Amino acid sequence: MFLRIDGAHGEGGGQLVRTAVALAAITGQAIEIHDIRARRHPPGLAPQHLLAVRAVAALCAASVEGLELRSRAIRFAPRALAGGTHDFDVGTAGSVTLVLQALLPVMLASRAETTVSIRGGTDVRAAPPSAYFAHVLLPNLRRMGMRVAFDVTRRGYYPRGGGAVRARVLPCRVQPLALDSRGPLIAIRGEAHVANLAEHIAARMRDSARAFLFPMSPVDIERKVLLSGEAHGKGGALVLWAEFANTVLGAGRVAELGVPAEALGEAAARELLADMAAGVTTDIHASDQLLVYFALAGGGSLLARDASTHALTGIWLTEQFLPVRFAVSRQGGCVRIAVAKR
Repeated sequence: MFLRIDGAHGEGGGQLVRTAVALAAITGQAIEIHDIRARRHPPGLAPQHLLAVRAVAALCAASVEGLELRSRAIRFAPRALAGGTHDFDVGTAGSVTLVLQALLPVMLASRAETTVSIRGGTDVRAAPPSAYFAHVLLPNLRRMGMRVAFDVTRRGYYPRGGGAVRARVLPCRVQPLALDSRGPLIAIRGEAHVANLAEHIAARMRDSARAFLFPMSPVDIERKVLLSGEAHGKGGALVLWAEFANTVLGAGRVAELGVPAEALGEAAARELLADMAAGVTTDIHASDQLLVYFALAGGGSLLARDASTHALTGIWLTEQFLPVRFAVSRQGGCVRIAVAKR
C-alpha cells in the first residue's frame, strides 16, 4: 500500500521530497509523491532532488518509479536499511548539504556504520553553506548523541560545482533534546572564505560582520583564502555562529556577483544578532532541520523566532510516518516547537 503525499503541500519544495523519502526509508513505508514542486519555476525534480532520492534509495535498496529530471510524480518503495560506503555525484552545483539533509536521518536509522562521499556545490545560494552545516547543525545533533563526522575536501560553487564532502555516521541511539534555555554565551565565531577571488573580499566580509558584532565580545572570525587544490571554481561564503552552553545559533551568506562584500557581512551579522536578541535556542534554519531528529528520538523542543513554512510542512509530513505529535505555541517573543510520543 502506497502512502500518497501531496508534493505541493505547505512550502511545496525540495525539502518535502527529501524528508518524505528519508522517512519512507526509515519506516519501510512505500510512498507516492505527486505534484512535486508544483509552484516552483520550473516545477518537478531538479538534479539535486534526483540525487537525494537516488542516494536514499541506495541506502535502503528501494525501487523507484518516475525518477527523472523535472518529474512531478514518483513512487518510492523501500526495502531493508543498510550501512556501508557510498559515493554520489550531483553532476551540477546542486547543494551537497541539502542532499545530506535527506541522508543523515537514514544513516542514523540504519544502526550500522555508514559513509557517504558527495560531489556538487558546497556553498551555494538557498542552501546551508558547508561551514553552517559543520559548526551549527552538527554540534546540536551531537548533543543528542549522534556520532557523526563531516569533512569538506574541496569547495564547489555555482555554476561549476565540483566540490566534495564526506560524512560518516557511527551506530548510536539519539536522545531527546530540550532546547528551552540556551545558557550563557561562550563565544561568537565565524569563517569568511574565498576561492579564486581577490583576498580582500574575504577580509571585507569579515570586517563588516565584526563591526556589527563588536559589542558582543569575544568575536573570532577566521579569514580563509583557498588554494587551487582546495576549491573548484570561483566563490566564497561567510558563516557566523554563536556558541552557548546548550546550543549554537548561526547565520550565513554566500558570495554573489554584484553584491558588495560589506553587505553580505552586515546581513549575516544582523540575522545572528536578531536571533540572539530574541532569546531563541535555534535559528530559523536549524529549527526545521532538527525536527525529524526530535521525532526519531521520541522527544525534543526548541525556541525559534517563528515557525517557518518549512517547519510546519515538516511537522505535517513527519506525523504521517512516526508515532509522534508536535505542539507549536507562543512563548514570549518566540515560538516553541515540541514533539512527544503519541
